[in-house]
Amino acid sequence: MTDQAAAAPPEKLDAAVFKIAGVVVLGALMSILDITVVSVALPTFQTEFNATYAQVAWTLTGYTLALATVIPLSGWAADRFGTKRLYMLALVLFTAGSALCATAGSIEQLVGYRVLQGLGGGMLMPLGMTIMTRAAGPKRIGRLMAVLGIPMLLGPIGGPILGGWLIEAASWHWIFLINVPIGAVALVYALFALPKDNPVPSESFDFLGMLMLSPGLALFLFGVSSLPQEGTITAPKVWVTMLIGAVMIITFVFYSFKPRHPLLDLRLFRNTRLRVSTIALFVFIIAFMGAGLLFPSYFLQVRGESTLHAGLLMAPQGIGAMLTMPIAGTLADRVPVGRTVPFAMALIAAGFFTFTQVGTDTSYLLLCGSLFVMGLGMGGTMMPIMTSALRTLDHHDVARGSTLVNILQQIGGSIGTATMSVILTSQLNGSAEIPGAVNPQTGEPVTEAGAAIAHQQGANLPIPPDIIERGLHFVADSFATTFTVGFFLVLATFIPIAFLPRKKEAAPTEPTGEGVADAPVLMH
Repeated sequence: MTDQAAAAPPEKLDAAVFKIAGVVVLGALMSILDITVVSVALPTFQTEFNATYAQVAWTLTGYTLALATVIPLSGWAADRFGTKRLYMLALVLFTAGSALCATAGSIEQLVGYRVLQGLGGGMLMPLGMTIMTRAAGPKRIGRLMAVLGIPMLLGPIGGPILGGWLIEAASWHWIFLINVPIGAVALVYALFALPKDNPVPSESFDFLGMLMLSPGLALFLFGVSSLPQEGTITAPKVWVTMLIGAVMIITFVFYSFKPRHPLLDLRLFRNTRLRVSTIALFVFIIAFMGAGLLFPSYFLQVRGESTLHAGLLMAPQGIGAMLTMPIAGTLADRVPVGRTVPFAMALIAAGFFTFTQVGTDTSYLLLCGSLFVMGLGMGGTMMPIMTSALRTLDHHDVARGSTLVNILQQIGGSIGTATMSVILTSQLNGSAEIPGAVNPQTGEPVTEAGAAIAHQQGANLPIPPDIIERGLHFVADSFATTFTVGFFLVLATFIPIAFLPRKKEAAPTEPTGEGVADAPVLMH
């Protein structure tokens, strides 16, 4: 047996790799669960803090902005300080932020603590992808990505259910406090399971790039996320911050090709597979994640379900993905993703179409069946595309590549969420006002749609039943229109997917000899 063969990892996933994967899955599970748990808690935050939907939505937006700010630093920091130390620091920040969120006495405090939480959460996913990709090697990356997909499955299944149950059985504080013991366990687990760091700090930090990219991303996403509250892109809070952020990002793009070690290595896009895969993933995230966050809102606001029941109704989507993701992970190591992903996207489009027709009494059997079909498609889409993006990168570029993929995911998710929220808000604003009805807290007129939503969420309003019924139909039509836009965006995803590789390409060779020094995780 040659030295190279001895150094290469086995074809099958062994116990050592699964031990490392356990740490990463636990951290990613906390981060992803937190997003889905908070999404069902927004109506509770409105009541608890006497705030508008636009104000409480910043509990999600602030978290996302923190993620976007810190993700660009994770690639350099992983090379400079080592993945184990940085991963443990991320766990500490996330857990501490969770504990502080539970102490918040105002919506402003909650948003601030969510930012701290996001600083840790932003590093968990890219670092986790780097750790697992190095541990598995390119030949096994598809199967490892299927393992990393576990939290992406449990998030949609468990997040809404866990959030709804905790809010109803205890209080909203526990959706954050639950992270504290999990974070403590993950920290101890990481201390013993992850191999010792042996970083080689050969690259200088790109301070100039950081001053352009991180604030630029934060400003751009702040402007995009302000759209639902302002209602129009012509509002200065929206277009000014978006413009400044876009200029800073574009300036960074031109600048990034000059330094030897830029903060974000856009030279990686010369890799055709990475370029095509990230574009496909970006369009998919905009289309699906934006509208996907509105599914629970439909059950809460139109059907009057409790947070727990809304979470249970979302479970079929995660169950569907659970069935196909392991199969897709195995196929991604053997079959080019360009041959499998289009079929998975067709399932997503078929399931999504049902939601373009929703009304006030659409069959739950039909809706849950459609969510299940969408889940089947999700399991065969996201992780295979990410696998395709990373598998042809050499060992040294893995951290930078995973950083690129995660940044595009965050930007796409923010754009998609803001776009769908603006469309839904603009639709709801077209509802007729109820003569003589005034909101006692704000002094503003009450619309039929607003009264219907309040009624479905348990408010006892002196509004005639026929007006409530008319308002409910209007709200349902507003959701259907919004989902229709999302459906056409899903169809647009087929364009970049058509360029995914259909022929199998040779993966880069495993690092041996001198390369081993740069890959401490791979040796375990």
